[in-house]
Amino acid sequence: MSEHDLIVVGRIGAAFGVKGWVHCHSYTSPPENLVSYRPWFIGREGQYRQIEELEVKRHKQGFVAQLDKINDRDLATEMRGQDIAVPRDALPATEEGEVYWRDLVGLEVVNEGKSLGSVVDLLETGANDVLVVRDEQGEEVLIPFARDYVLEVDVSAGFVRVAWQKDWG
Repeated sequence: MSEHDLIVVGRIGAAFGVKGWVHCHSYTSPPENLVSYRPWFIGREGQYRQIEELEVKRHKQGFVAQLDKINDRDLATEMRGQDIAVPRDALPATEEGEVYWRDLVGLEVVNEGKSLGSVVDLLETGANDVLVVRDEQGEEVLIPFARDYVLEVDVSAGFVRVAWQKDWG
């Protein structure tokens, strides 16, 4: 499975106990979704291996997992910082008008037919999610991902149409 077919949904944290369990940090919303996705692929920098056997449990505000072939604390410690990824088709289909954040990254952002740059990241602020848009000169503009400013998202055509001037942000 190629890196482009995988979606990063979490990260391995510190070792938990002495039998090879690890803490897991979920990037999903809600965080519990991490537990239901299968199969898991663990790795970093595009080098992933599929986890054949997996047990995941809720622990305090997060999760702990026992991964196949990781059966002691030393091996678990080596896993720290690795991404948890799942195949794109393991994620539920989006509802009408919804998109996954990952699908927004790379889209061109246009205002009145003029390009403001491309989406390079998204930020979660509590009030609104925010598009981080970078132009060809490397300047960044932050645009609230709200109906007043984001007028249209067309992932297949590769653009986000906004009502936003570069000098507003």
